[in-house]
Amino acid sequence: MLLQDKLKNYRLILASASPRRRELLAACDLDFVLADKFECEECYPADLATDKVAEYLSQLKSNAYPHALEEKDILLTADTVVILGNKILGKPHSEEEAVEMISSLSGATHKVVTGVTLRTAKQTISFSAESLVSFRTLEAEEVRYYVEKYRPLDKAGAYGIQEWIGYIGIEGIEGSFYNVMGLPVQRLYSALKELI
Repeated sequence: MLLQDKLKNYRLILASASPRRRELLAACDLDFVLADKFECEECYPADLATDKVAEYLSQLKSNAYPHALEEKDILLTADTVVILGNKILGKPHSEEEAVEMISSLSGATHKVVTGVTLRTAKQTISFSAESLVSFRTLEAEEVRYYVEKYRPLDKAGAYGIQEWIGYIGIEGIEGSFYNVMGLPVQRLYSALKELI
């Protein structure tokens, strides 16, 4: 039986403000509802390995969800981090910081990790997916143009792979493209099938 058909008996709740995640779930033909906004302080232990942070934050968001889950509810939370070397690049707070972040990614390969947590009233499944992304060496004018035109202040690492900078700057990807967008949909699809 198709997952779409199995999910008709459930309510898949997406707790994410990311328009990319909504777009990706919809593209998988999965019906879902959006959770109301709720507060979650996204902090993690200083000694936590960088590649474990995204999954940890997805669990944190899941636990912060303020409503009790009904028997047929499935709560979906996710977090994406960009890692260069051993440093996590979060969302930039200004255009200048965005320029600095993208400039640091220029001519280098970085890791993108998305952590996902699926929770029902009875069980929780968490996992993460990794992708390696390689940028060619970008010109300062290209970086500035992208930041000024696309204002990527809501994106980890200050870029969206599906935007102009991805088209002109990315030389190669190892792993899931959609994971870099913010949701490893193939892994999610398989996890949902296991869950229900």
